[in-house]
Amino acid sequence: MPTTICVYCGASAGARTIYRDTARELGRAMAAAGLRLVYGGGGIGLMGVVADAVLAGGGEAIGIIPEHLAGREVAHASLTELRVVRNMHERKHQMADLADAFLALPGGYGTLDELCEVLGWAQLGLHAKPIVLLNVEGYWEPLLTMLDTAVREGFLRAENRRFAQCADSVPQALQRLGVL
Repeated sequence: MPTTICVYCGASAGARTIYRDTARELGRAMAAAGLRLVYGGGGIGLMGVVADAVLAGGGEAIGIIPEHLAGREVAHASLTELRVVRNMHERKHQMADLADAFLALPGGYGTLDELCEVLGWAQLGLHAKPIVLLNVEGYWEPLLTMLDTAVREGFLRAENRRFAQCADSVPQALQRLGVL
């Protein structure tokens, strides 16, 4: 059973409260289930919401942040552990190494970058950890459609499409990660 979940999500809170509410629900559920959070180390946006909820529930939250972001005072000040690394590559590598599974909440370029990297690594056989997209209000539908198009057009094998699992709720996401 996975014990450490890497959560990829926005450094922004998003335009609708449902994103913050879902991030808070995820953090609470992780703490209640005894799961440890590893994430990008920010105290802002959905990243901060998830971490705050995990910590408020008595859980552990490990943040990994590159120097250039920590220096801008975006690092979360109250984490169980905060690792400051040299660059984004080190951040992503350490997050992936610590994780038993990956979950993506809504986010922008950074979230997509991290998500696509672990999906690519799964396709290459570099890990066999579950990857779930929490499809809040259909947020991930365009990406899922694109992946289906990539299969149809011969750029992605159908058996590799399964690496990007989708869940419509926090309980369903945790179940698909194998932690409930």
